[in-house]
Amino acid sequence: MKKYIVLTVLFVLPIAVYLFFASGVNNFGKLPILNSEIEEVSGLVDADGLGVEFKDKITVLGFLGDNVEAHKLNAFNLNQKIFKRFGGFTDFQFVFLSPKGSEQDVENLKVELKSLTDISNWHFVFTSEEKIKSVFKSLETPFSLNEELYSPYVFIVDKDASLRGRLKDDHTGRKLYGYDATSVAVLNNKMIDDIKVLLAEYRLAVKKNGVTEKDAFLKYNKDEE
Repeated sequence: MKKYIVLTVLFVLPIAVYLFFASGVNNFGKLPILNSEIEEVSGLVDADGLGVEFKDKITVLGFLGDNVEAHKLNAFNLNQKIFKRFGGFTDFQFVFLSPKGSEQDVENLKVELKSLTDISNWHFVFTSEEKIKSVFKSLETPFSLNEELYSPYVFIVDKDASLRGRLKDDHTGRKLYGYDATSVAVLNNKMIDDIKVLLAEYRLAVKKNGVTEKDAFLKYNKDEE
């Protein structure tokens, strides 16, 4: 009996482990595209006068509304759990669409954030109510903005301005369109993993094209070791 157990451990178990991870690569090698027709924000500028767009950037898109003070915890959660981990990537950015009139509140938030992190890749864009609603609607999610033009959810937008997420959430069984920034558990257990999958997807594309991995990809490889 012991002999068969040893043989099983030596031969069968490694094969089972290999098949498990091989199937995992196939199932999770790419973060699904949920919508490829998001309205672009090109032509808009952020609070520092810099042009903002989704193209060629991995974007975390958020909507803080006109009561920024009430929802600034979202930004701190995102900084602590997401930006500190991925902010070193040159093509990674945060974009928050805010209604005109919230400039001072956003400026106060930026001052607080600057004491914690480098916010050069944080873009706070002031635009019209119509534009904010239009961009949010183009995401085609089951969520909605409240009367303050606020949503607790943030969204992953890829370099082709497509919405990324999960076809089946582990907990709800439904599509995962966005990530609740008020929940540290969601950011820890879902959003971090999904951004890592997307970064790995781009890294693999770089390798296939025979291009040397530079900049943030070097950091990513180091972090994954």
